[in-house]
Amino acid sequence: MLAVIIDDVQNEKQTSDKKRASLVITPSSLTLNWQNEANKFAQELKTQVIRGNLEQRKKQIEEIDSYDLVITSYDLLKRDIEIYQEKGYTFRYIIADEAQYLKNSNTQNAKAIKKIKANTRYALTGTPIENSLAELWSIFDFIMPGYLFTYKEFKSTYETPIIKEQNQETIKKLKMLIEPFILRRNKKEVLTELPEKTITILNNEMQEEQKKIYLQYLAQAKQEIAEKIEINGYEKSQIQILAALTRLRQICCHPSLFLEEYHQGSSKLDQCMELIQEGINSGHKILLFSSYTSIFEIIEKQLNQQNIKHYKLTGKTQIDERIQLVDQFNQNPEIKLFLISLKAGGTGLNLTGADMVIHYDPWWNLSAENQATDRAYRIGQKRNVQVYKLITKNTIEEKIYELQQKKEKLVENILHAKPSFINKLSKEEIMNLFNS
Repeated sequence: MLAVIIDDVQNEKQTSDKKRASLVITPSSLTLNWQNEANKFAQELKTQVIRGNLEQRKKQIEEIDSYDLVITSYDLLKRDIEIYQEKGYTFRYIIADEAQYLKNSNTQNAKAIKKIKANTRYALTGTPIENSLAELWSIFDFIMPGYLFTYKEFKSTYETPIIKEQNQETIKKLKMLIEPFILRRNKKEVLTELPEKTITILNNEMQEEQKKIYLQYLAQAKQEIAEKIEINGYEKSQIQILAALTRLRQICCHPSLFLEEYHQGSSKLDQCMELIQEGINSGHKILLFSSYTSIFEIIEKQLNQQNIKHYKLTGKTQIDERIQLVDQFNQNPEIKLFLISLKAGGTGLNLTGADMVIHYDPWWNLSAENQATDRAYRIGQKRNVQVYKLITKNTIEEKIYELQQKKEKLVENILHAKPSFINKLSKEEIMNLFNS
């Protein structure tokens, strides 16, 4: 669907003298992903993600006419709606991604997006009806205001007869109204076309304080490593190189992993928690892998605050307990999340009860990540497995991901021998990891 929308935006750009931007509203965890996909399919399009503090966002909104595709989150849109209205923008397209965010017409999310003017409106969702027909009405009230009448009339004419009386004639009438405007494909109908495993890269950008710490440590580490290599040589500097790279990776995950005085947030943690909540709300069971068991303590605080039941498996988990946890997770519908250390739980587990996998941080060895993913994607799995990899932009994590793609064969043996990975990289490749 993204490719179709981007193609439409391109056509508008080529056939119209007056430049008009299109607007995408999406959960905050997907804003950068939309920009990356747009850049992939149409590099000539100018894109802008609305982000930052109020002053920064206001400036970005004022410059919308300079862009072809503008992306913002539901949360920011409801904060900035008055700025959009003051500017009087009429967008070429407005696209509500994960449109179930609009299911309650009384929420600020729904009220804000319905105030935006646009020539054409799209709503993208796999769950247009989660609990009631009112949700379907609210989405249609966004894309085609008035088409399904006022909610009061819709409720008396359609919702009540269908829900309370199972009136087949009313169901038929409603279907006739909405079918021309819904493109829907069931998994069963297209199973042979779908990949058995879908991998999505979700980017995030560090918060200001987190970014400041990262850049300071990056500069310091780059200088120290260069001096170590100059004095001791490349081969004898591997331990220091690995330690520096580890610190940079930890900052991407959460600076408090090694900075006790750090009490600010982490963009990756925020993205991860939103993704977990969205997955649970959509009925998924989730495996969350990380190479740092200490990050689980931070994540668990958030989970406990949101009353999300979960299990945890690390190197300290006894063998008998491992088996018990696996069996309970696969069988217990109340437990939706399993936190697993990449090293301790990357192999030997059958977790086909899960159909969603999150890799919190990238590991040097792609095959280790794939093995971890295959705890869910293996014989006995009957559902499509969705895999999400969280990557912090403009950091060492992006470079690790690039190395994964370029040097998959090179890192096959890293799991049991960390230094050997560094041995097999050139000095130039190592130093490139420290480039901002």
